[in-house]
Amino acid sequence: MLNRINQTFKENPKNLLSIYFCAGCPTLDGTADVIRTLEKNGVDMIEIGIPFSDPMADGIVIQDAAARALRNGMSLRLLFEQLQGIRRDVRIPLILMGYLNPIMQFGFEAFCRKCAECGIDGVIIPDLPFRDYEKDYKAIALKHGIRIIMLITPETDENRIREIDNHTDGFIYMVSGASVTGAQRDFDARKQAYFKKIEDMHLRNPRMVGFGISNRQTFDSACTNASGAIIGSRFVSLLNEAEGDAEKAITQLKEDLKR
Repeated sequence: MLNRINQTFKENPKNLLSIYFCAGCPTLDGTADVIRTLEKNGVDMIEIGIPFSDPMADGIVIQDAAARALRNGMSLRLLFEQLQGIRRDVRIPLILMGYLNPIMQFGFEAFCRKCAECGIDGVIIPDLPFRDYEKDYKAIALKHGIRIIMLITPETDENRIREIDNHTDGFIYMVSGASVTGAQRDFDARKQAYFKKIEDMHLRNPRMVGFGISNRQTFDSACTNASGAIIGSRFVSLLNEAEGDAEKAITQLKEDLKR
């Protein structure tokens, strides 16, 4: 059964823009406003970060955002409260991105149930091993209509990539390089060759490129061999600079993507 993620890729197969922000940063109560503002400004998909004290895949910008959100009092339970009713006026796909520890403390099935109740379409869990997903979590997520989005990197074996493609639905998150999150000015030839190699595998699932997207050059490079790009650190920085004014932050980001 198609959910909003599938429908988005079906209707707009290229040049999709997904934005990540960390719930609870820079203000505790800004989650719903950021979501609505991003949709109003033409963003195709949103990733809402669940703050965690040890975000191992993230660079300093998102680490600091998570720490600030936790100091502000953000929790997974509060995030679900803030997301109640968001589907009354928001239509684009919403994805939660977070680490396994707080999700397991909440309870994985309870987590998936709350995601479904709030209208969350998918979940990205960077530290969830693929085998554990297949064995312990896939059936639970599917029961609640939640897509678990898996990540691949330039070091991921081609056989594993095909396994991920065969056993997931929604999209594949292509990490641009073997590094943590953070804005980059451009992508070198090696990264572009990696994007092209994955494109040439003719996978069933669409791909979105993340980590390092911050300007027109990196966005266009990502979109050449994928369906779109995910921008996190740059938007988080702009949102902090704007003191939580999502309209100001997304307007500046759109300007960055024109240059």
